[in-house]
Amino acid sequence: MISRRSFFAQKDRGGSCRRVLGVCAIVVLATPLAAAEVPSGQDVVLHEVLIDAQETVTWLRFRFLAPQIAVGEGQVTYEVAGRDMLHLCEAIALPYIDEYTLNGDKVVISFMSRITEFGQSDPDVTQYFESFRPENGVCMWDEF
Repeated sequence: MISRRSFFAQKDRGGSCRRVLGVCAIVVLATPLAAAEVPSGQDVVLHEVLIDAQETVTWLRFRFLAPQIAVGEGQVTYEVAGRDMLHLCEAIALPYIDEYTLNGDKVVISFMSRITEFGQSDPDVTQYFESFRPENGVCMWDEF
């Protein structure tokens, strides 16, 4: 969860940040990723990037729409999606962190079968999460 001391800032086209409702998030328009850009070939789109500053750790949360993880025939499993999340951490998150000069201790890559508000539970939405530590230009698997 995002603490009350956290703040969300939204990047505008001029590159400046502004506060959004006293809560903190950096949200930058994302371009869709082609299906071939993740190992599984599933379609994923970057929905938002959130900075979640807690007392002892700052989480950089990259939330992706990944409709093919929805329960049903042809569902992309967690095991398959895990490889995609590692790939996105290194191919999308690390360059993004450098470009926007973000400081964080952990990177979370999350997939959702349809867009939900951060922190809200929806039993009809499948969500997968993986946590990584950025180290020397690579993403290392980590625990929450």
